[in-house]
This record gives sequence, C-alpha cells and structure tokens, in this order.
Amino acid sequence: MATFLFTDSDQSVSNQAFSHSRFGRLVADFALLVQRPAVRLPILIVLHVGLFSAIYAFAFFARFNFQPSVNHTQLFWSTLGPVVVVKLAAFYFGSHFHGWWRYVTFADLRSLLKVTLISMLAVAFLDYFVLSFQGAIPRLTILLDALLTVLVVGGLRCTWRFTDEVLGNTLSSRRKRSTVLIGTDHHAGLLASQINSNQSMPCRVNALLAISTVFRRKAILGGVPVLGHMGEVVKVAEKIGALDVLVPAGALDGTSLRRLTNQCNEAGLNVRVLPRFEDAMAGTKEIPLRPLNIEDLLRRDPVKLDTEVVETLLQDRRVLVTGAGGSIGSEICRQVIQFRPSELVLLGRGENRIHAIHGELKPLAQKLGVELRIEIGDITDQPRMRRLYRSRKPEIVFHAAAHKHVPLMELNPGEAVKNNILGTKTIASLANEFGVDHFVMVSTDKAVNPTSIMGCSKHLAERIVYEFAQTSRTKFAVVRFGNVLGSAGSVIPIFQEQIRNGGPITITDPQMTRYFMSIPEASQLVIQAASMCKGGEIFVLDMGDPIKIVQLAEDLVALSGLPKGSIEFTFTGIRPGEKLYEELYFDDEATVPTTHAKVHAAYASEFRGSDVRGKLDKLIAIADGDPDQVRAAIIRLIPSFHQTEDSALSPTTAPAVEFGDRHVAQVG
Repeated sequence: MATFLFTDSDQSVSNQAFSHSRFGRLVADFALLVQRPAVRLPILIVLHVGLFSAIYAFAFFARFNFQPSVNHTQLFWSTLGPVVVVKLAAFYFGSHFHGWWRYVTFADLRSLLKVTLISMLAVAFLDYFVLSFQGAIPRLTILLDALLTVLVVGGLRCTWRFTDEVLGNTLSSRRKRSTVLIGTDHHAGLLASQINSNQSMPCRVNALLAISTVFRRKAILGGVPVLGHMGEVVKVAEKIGALDVLVPAGALDGTSLRRLTNQCNEAGLNVRVLPRFEDAMAGTKEIPLRPLNIEDLLRRDPVKLDTEVVETLLQDRRVLVTGAGGSIGSEICRQVIQFRPSELVLLGRGENRIHAIHGELKPLAQKLGVELRIEIGDITDQPRMRRLYRSRKPEIVFHAAAHKHVPLMELNPGEAVKNNILGTKTIASLANEFGVDHFVMVSTDKAVNPTSIMGCSKHLAERIVYEFAQTSRTKFAVVRFGNVLGSAGSVIPIFQEQIRNGGPITITDPQMTRYFMSIPEASQLVIQAASMCKGGEIFVLDMGDPIKIVQLAEDLVALSGLPKGSIEFTFTGIRPGEKLYEELYFDDEATVPTTHAKVHAAYASEFRGSDVRGKLDKLIAIADGDPDQVRAAIIRLIPSFHQTEDSALSPTTAPAVEFGDRHVAQVG
C-alpha cells in the first residue's frame, strides 16, 4: 500500500514529552509568553547588551594581556556605552532581533557577518571622527571585538538550534516511527537530515537503501547509515524495527515501484511516496501527479521491432501514411522516418494535426535526407486520392485513418460507413490499381464478434482488405490492435484528469477486461506486419493476459504517487455496444507463428467464399440516410454480430463514459 507522507493527524510529539511534567508545563508557558513581540524584544535587547558588553570587555582587555592600566580601564568604561549602542542599532536594523534561533541557517550566519562588519566600521568611524578622545580604542580591539561577536553570537545560535533538535528528538524519538528511505544520492541525504531534524515529523529515518546493488555499505548520508539495497528492504526493516518505507516521488520507475510495493505488502510494510517539492510549490487546486511512463502500466516487457527486416523494407522506398495526424498515424511516421525512406507522405483531413507532425519531423527528415510531403484530403474523396496516388506513387501504404470512438459511431453510423468502410475501399482499390507493394490496414479487436457500430465497420473494412488480397499483386494485410494506452481520447488521460480533480474514477463494470498496448508498440506492429506479410494475413501482437480496468486504474493511482484508497471508484454499468471482454480472433481463426516471437498471424476463415462488395456498395449508398436503417443494414452484413442490451444509443442520449482506449471517455 502506497501512501502520502504526512497526514494532518501526525503532530509533533516533542512538546507532548515535555508536557508530562510540571517543569515541562512551565517551560511551555514561558515559551508562549516570549513569543509575544512586546515581551520578546526587550528580553533580547537586555541579553544582547550583556553579551556585547562581555565581548567588548574581553576584546579590550585582551589587547593589554588582561593587565590594563588605570587609564585603560577608564577608557574602557567611557567607550563601552557607545560601542554597545552602535552594535545594538546594527543588529536591530539588520533584523537580528526578529528571527528565531532554533531555525538558524547559513543565510542567518551570512547576515551575521554582514551586520558585524557594518557595526565594526561604525565603531571605527565613531572612534576616529565623533568621540572626543579620537583614535583611543585600539584597532586590534575593534577587530577582535568583531571576530568574537561572530564566533560567540553565531556559536550560541547554532548551539541553540543543535540543542533544540537533539534534545527535542531525543525526548520524542520513542514516539516516532522508525522508517527506511530509498535512495543514497545527495538529495536523499538532505531529505533524511530534514526529516530527522524536524520534530513535527511522525517518523525518523534510521536507514537508507540504495536503488542499485552497487553502493557503499554503511556509508553515512545526512547522519543516516546506508544499510543495504532495495532488494533487502524487508531484512533492513526488520533489523531497525521499521514499518514504513519512504520513496521520493520520481526516484523509481514504475516497474521498480510496483516491485517494491509488492515486496513490502507481503511483509506488512507501508510504502509512502513523498511528493516532490516542485509539486508542493505549484500552488494549483489539482492533485499533483508523478510523471508517468505509459509502459509501466503494461505489466509486461514492451515489444521491440526486428529492425533489420524493417530497414530492408522501408529504406529508399516511398511511404504513404493515412491518418498521419492521429495518435497511431503520427507514431507510425516517427518510426518509419528512422529507416530513411526516400519519401514520406503525411495524409490527413485535419490540417492542424498534420501541420504539427510535419513540424516535428521536418528537422529529422532534413538530417536523414528524407523528402517529407504533406497531403490534405479526405480518404473518401476518390478523385482526390487518385491524384495523390498518381503524383506520389507510394510503394508502401499504412492505412491508419479511421473513426474509432464507439459511442460517437453509435450515434452516427453513416459516418462510420463512409470513413471506415468507403475510405478503406477507396485507399485499398487505388493501392491495387497503382501497384503498391505493401498495404497494411489498422484494425481493432472490436472487429471480432462485434457488438458496436464501430466494431462492425472495422470488421467490414477487414473484409475489403481480405478480398483484395486474394487477387491483387499488392500484399494486403490487417493489424488488429488491443486498446492503445495514451492515444487520443483514451482511458489514461481521462483517468489522470479525474485523479487530478480528486475523483471519482468512473468505470463501467468491475469485471471488465481489455488487452493493452503502448502507442510505440502499436505503430511498430503495423510496420513489422508490412515486412512479414505475404497477403491476406491478420497480425496480432502478443499482449499477454488481458488486464482488468479496475486494476489498471489502481496501478495508475499508485504510479501517480497517491495512496491506495485516496481516489473513489464509481461503476456506471456496461454501455450499449460494449463488451465485458475483448477477443483477438474469431473461433475458427487458427494462428500461425511468424518470424517475430511476439507477433502472431491468422487467416480470416469467416471471410472465405463471402463476396460482400455489392452489398457494401448498397450500404455506402444509404450512408447519409436514416441512422436506424443504416445501423440495421450494417448488422445484416455481419453474421458474427452480437446483440447487446439496448444495442444502439438514441440520438438524444448523451454518451456515457467509455473505457476502451479506442473510445471517447467522458467525465460525468
């Protein structure tokens, strides 16, 4: 269990230690009394008069080896008053009667040097130009007085703080919890020292643990010994009797933090994440979250490209990416450009996002010698796409343009037909006509036994690609994604926003599961599929076991540096068109291995012998008609469609929160 340090209920215990005795109560009453400026200032002035007098006396008589003559003694008494008054004035206007000695810092010592120097110069000026016995005070006395003032006053103030910290911590240490702090760098040492010197802290750091296994055992940082590394946390905690493990926010990556949390949970230890000072100073009303690496949520190692095969495919080739401004399309462009294609064409309908990715890639394109092209257009506009194919002559096409949000497509089935079905048909038919070498379409696991209009439209788009693959010289293939973490409109940004606002996190069903992949993994899978396809395959990434959405949300809360249970979860019920769990294959799709250990291929058995081109033409023709008729026509084309309760949203119903990463997630 990860929690924040510290709660309001954890109060200072040092004062409580004093208050158990009568003497302690008297000390506490006196401390309250001297906090009043009207009482405190006169007391400080009287004390400093005595202190400055003693210092000046020592400095003056030391000049004469403590054997002054009668004249020297008379000179001392006649100059004592002016010297003390000058020093009092310098210290008063230097604000040295307004602070608290228990909080003295190096800044205070620097200020002490400053006011002492000013008072020394003032005394010298007074001696030479004002007093009737000009130059009577020995110069060595003036210098010695200044030196002693710094040593004595500075020493007393440091001693006061030292006594306050040591005595206070000694009296209260029995009531403080022993803790372990993760980290052995300079910042960890400072943090340990600050925690131990602050009497209001409910814990005391008695051991530091190194993050790596390479460290100096029993080294001392901030007065705290290094007793081991992070893997020895249970053993060290038992040795010092600690129940809490403190982790500075950002010190560990997500995998290490999860491993440490699991290890501590098994041993009954509490992991407390310390918020960063920068977050505390931000001053916003939102909860500051630890920077998150999306891959920390995958619960598996990220999948990497087989770069040699991909480089052979892409180098010096002309590549077209549709939907290049989207989350997946833009990442495909980032990956592709690394392999030095001769030309990379960015196709998209939204000019702003295309302009953004073009601006991002332009410096790299110039460095690598890649010709970067922008094409603004709609994939359903066949004349426009034909001109593009004719002018750019792409050799490899990555088709990522699509409508992907389930609730919006439930409301607008005609748009799903036009963009996902007609758009795919247009791009694929032109790829076949112009002799493109490789064509890869981005699909979704929601196309398998679909229950939503979006899933149905992608299912029919897969059919289009499959039918072209049977007769075309172009190598057509499909890539099925799980839910993509961090993509536009995905669950992670929505959850993070809900967490920042203090919750609740809204989830449809506690048993809902999804397959997850990162944006780089999704993009790399598309590129890897192009390098392996022979025509007609459906490629799927090995994403491990499906993850419960509840578990994902809990991990996100923990990895953001918040305590377990600090954010409320609300369950809204399964939405129309939504599945409790997703499937990657149809029942009759047999998977076959590929040259990449983490990529599997399947052939669409359900599509064989089913020619739907004519039916799709009719569907496309009514796309701008009545939504209910369009929806019914889509469903009739898909035998594997699974009807759910209230399978479509009515136009007047606002979309509820959707938690698939390819969906719109709205905070209600």
